Amino acid sequence: MSHVLMNGADDAPNRVLLAHGAGAGMEHAVMTCLAEGLADEHIQVIRFEFPFMQKTRLDGRRRPPDREPALLTCWREVVAEFAHPRLFLAGKSMGGRMASLIADELTPAGLILLGFPFTPPNKPEKFRGQHLASLQTPSLLVQGERDNFGNKETILGYDLAPTIQTLWVKDGDHSFSPRKSSGTTLEHNLAAIVAGMRSFILAR
Repeated sequence: MSHVLMNGADDAPNRVLLAHGAGAGMEHAVMTCLAEGLADEHIQVIRFEFPFMQKTRLDGRRRPPDREPALLTCWREVVAEFAHPRLFLAGKSMGGRMASLIADELTPAGLILLGFPFTPPNKPEKFRGQHLASLQTPSLLVQGERDNFGNKETILGYDLAPTIQTLWVKDGDHSFSPRKSSGTTLEHNLAAIVAGMRSFILAR
């Protein structure tokens, strides 16, 4: 792994590996806020990037995500490199979806899905969450109520495994941002996400 960002104590009793989504890397403001907000003496957060984003970092040229096998290989390599007795896999959108595909194989202490991309916007026929019906790994699904990759109304009709608990982000879109008329703010939503993640991790 060429480059990672670490927050929290090296000897923390819990470690979270945090993957980015398809459109922005590990230094995106939301990723940074979540990592820095979650990390302390009890939880270490390690952010990493998939190969396509590492290449973009080197030359500044935007690329589409790597194919699924390469993304899964990257996840496996990071888990092996940063093994920990209490390891949690977490990912924004695509990063979380990839982690969910191999979570039962890797047997982490838990899985955190930050804005799971159930379907592409306006393409409900392209459902990408079939495997979540049989997921054995204890999981926290953090989803914006109006996420256009899977909103609250739609997800409540899905068959999700009993191992998955859901944290709804008030009026949040795919980036967890609410509308001004909602009575909440992105900062408040991110603070609520951090609190929910912390409770999930420390309760395991």
